[in-house]
Amino acid sequence: LDLYGNQLSQDIPNSVGELFSLNYLALNDNNLSGAIPTELGSLENLKNLYLQQNQLTGFLPVELGNMVNLENLDLSNNDLSGIIPTELGSLENLKNLYLQQNQLTGEIPSHISLIDSLYALNLSDNQLTGVIPSEFGNFGYLNQLELSHNQLNGSIPSELGSLENLRFLYLNNNQ
Repeated sequence: LDLYGNQLSQDIPNSVGELFSLNYLALNDNNLSGAIPTELGSLENLKNLYLQQNQLTGFLPVELGNMVNLENLDLSNNDLSGIIPTELGSLENLKNLYLQQNQLTGEIPSHISLIDSLYALNLSDNQLTGVIPSEFGNFGYLNQLELSHNQLNGSIPSELGSLENLRFLYLNNNQ
């Protein structure tokens, strides 16, 4: 289901969560608002979820951790708030996680490091605090790590030096 780049508005209908065979959902670049429906967590066959460039608000649903086949998750450029759920660490097939340019707060959960297949992680332009998890040094395939424009503090973990595939590391504009 590909509806990106239109002028869709209002909320994402909960009934989208009933499309159990769906493996691709692109609703990005619209004017959608409201919360991400928790019912999306029922889409266990979904591999790609693109909701970026909307006006979505509210928290990241913990139910997103049920989408076991998800490979690409892009929720960037919205007004999402709250913490990053530790349940995202159970998305063992995830390759790309884009949560940048939201209003996310709290610490970066170290559970994200359990996603061994992760290639790109972008959490920049949020209000994240605390330290960079040393567990991030365990990523096997990570190519891109963007944590800039947050309120992170502490030192850069030496464990990041073991990321053999890392090509892009952005930590600027933190503390």
